[in-house]
Amino acid sequence: MPDAQPRDAAPSLVRTPKHIDPGMLHRLAVVTVLGFASGLPLALTGQAMQAWLSLEGLDLATIGFLSLVGLPYTFKFLWAPLMDRFELPWLGRRRGWLVLTQLALAGTLLWLADTSPTQATRSFALLAVLVAFVAASQDVVIDAYRTDLLAARERGLGSSLSVLGYRLAMILSGGIALIWVDPSNASQPGGWTWPEVYRLMAALMAGAAVLSATALPRVLSVGDRSSVARQDLMGFAALLAAVAVGFVISDRFGPPIARALLAPWFEGSTLDAGLQRKWTELLALLLGLAFTLPLAAWAARAAKFQTLLNGLNSYFSQRGAAAFLAFIVLYKLGDAFAGSLMTPFLLKAMMFSPAEVGVVNKLIGLWLTIGGALVGGLLMLKLGLWRSLLLFGVLQMASNLGFWWLAVHGKGALPGFVLPPFDWGFVKLAQATDIDGGLLMVIAAENLSGGMGTAAFVAFLMSLCNQRFTATQYALLSAFASVGRVWVGPLAGVLAEAIGWPTFFVVSTVLALPALGMLWWLRDAVRELEVDSKAPTVDD
Repeated sequence: MPDAQPRDAAPSLVRTPKHIDPGMLHRLAVVTVLGFASGLPLALTGQAMQAWLSLEGLDLATIGFLSLVGLPYTFKFLWAPLMDRFELPWLGRRRGWLVLTQLALAGTLLWLADTSPTQATRSFALLAVLVAFVAASQDVVIDAYRTDLLAARERGLGSSLSVLGYRLAMILSGGIALIWVDPSNASQPGGWTWPEVYRLMAALMAGAAVLSATALPRVLSVGDRSSVARQDLMGFAALLAAVAVGFVISDRFGPPIARALLAPWFEGSTLDAGLQRKWTELLALLLGLAFTLPLAAWAARAAKFQTLLNGLNSYFSQRGAAAFLAFIVLYKLGDAFAGSLMTPFLLKAMMFSPAEVGVVNKLIGLWLTIGGALVGGLLMLKLGLWRSLLLFGVLQMASNLGFWWLAVHGKGALPGFVLPPFDWGFVKLAQATDIDGGLLMVIAAENLSGGMGTAAFVAFLMSLCNQRFTATQYALLSAFASVGRVWVGPLAGVLAEAIGWPTFFVVSTVLALPALGMLWWLRDAVRELEVDSKAPTVDD
């Protein structure tokens, strides 16, 4: 394994590709394509859909409400066990679910393209939720298939290439699509329409289904068959009912309980009413989670949802399982904390222009993230999993100090340059734009380190999964991993208003330290994950 190599063997990194067998190249190409298929639908229920709704003239309140259509991505772990338990015929484990979800995505996107968001808003919203549900289901299968397919030594580079495919798809559906529908950039009057864009994306998903059916290697069927199918379906229904009950009760009683708990602290406080309300909402949200999650776990046990229970028992039987969960939450916490308010910080606090932020953060930054992920995957061939997590974690933490430096020194601290107008066909800058040197340096450091950290982190999550329950376990682990990305926003906004930007970025840096401390403590357990416990499970 990589950790066994001598430190002075750096040149072997360059020679590594000569030792990659054709089967490995095929597997790496597969995970790149699947990363593209995973990233393509995301913007179609997010930024691209919001742009479509805005051009159609819907009011902001309706657009804000429709942003909730992405909720299935947060709750995909609820139905992931069914994809471990049930195997569709003919195409084998994983591939059958892949083809089904990708064909369903093609169909629902076509349906959505033919539905007017103004004349049939309710139907449009329900279809968008359906698209997000099928896309989240595809993600469950892709994550599980990638984990089943790649050997331990391939996971670092494989996760990097998956990020590459994912980001390229987001550039297409979330960026280039916006240029296609802009009449000022069109080669013909009127340009593209949003329904035409969605029909093209549907065709791409149909093409992905054909590739999944014909070009993907099979993985051996080692799913759990110890449970009764009818019992699993009943367990899933009980789990959904418990979540619904938890949501209703939390929504009804959470806010008043939070207000009562915080009332003594607010008395005599200098916090304004707006900040007090935000703290109350945050506590109510945490109380709701603290009530709903145990209720859902009790329902799953009572209804004997065996695939879920067996998957959880399998995960918690491994060494350091509970500590790994804590580490998963913490590893990206500092990075997510700093990044959650990056755009308002750059636009409102630093007063950078939207074009400057767009070019540096969205265009240059996105490619730097891809480059960081690829460099991270290559370095993992040399460093191994534990040392990669440690090194990239330190770099992520240090990149937060770049934002502190920017907040303290402001614009113009480093010399910049003027970016001239350009038209590359798929993207266009209409006029010359000033690029601040400090902004470019900070964004470059953040995106490169974030890309490397993501590559190592995805490889780590894959290493934790038992192949019998890959869909279940990866969906649950990724849910824990999203805690920072999804839930720090409210707290970050409250803190930034209360303590100011420089102190806020210092806090975000400090929040990265517990994860590094845990990683050092878990170093032996993480190193054990670098070794395959069994032969590859590919059935060619």
